[in-house]
Amino acid sequence: MTTVHVAAPEQGAQFLAPNQIVPLLIGATVDEVERELVLQTLARCDGNRTRASRVLGLSVRTLRNKIRIYAASGIDVPAYQD
Repeated sequence: MTTVHVAAPEQGAQFLAPNQIVPLLIGATVDEVERELVLQTLARCDGNRTRASRVLGLSVRTLRNKIRIYAASGIDVPAYQD
């Protein structure tokens, strides 16, 4: 079984197995879960699209297309930070 690393600032780092994560996601659409994953990955990568695309297993082009859709919907997308 694969373990997923989840870090919550107030709790420190935690390791959750998929069977512990899935119940937290029930009730959300796949699009909502994907959007949140993309946005949080971008934030963790300090807005670096290339690094975030590698982490997510997407091409940079696909990631940029998703970002464009999110921005057009009025969703704040993490900007690149040095």
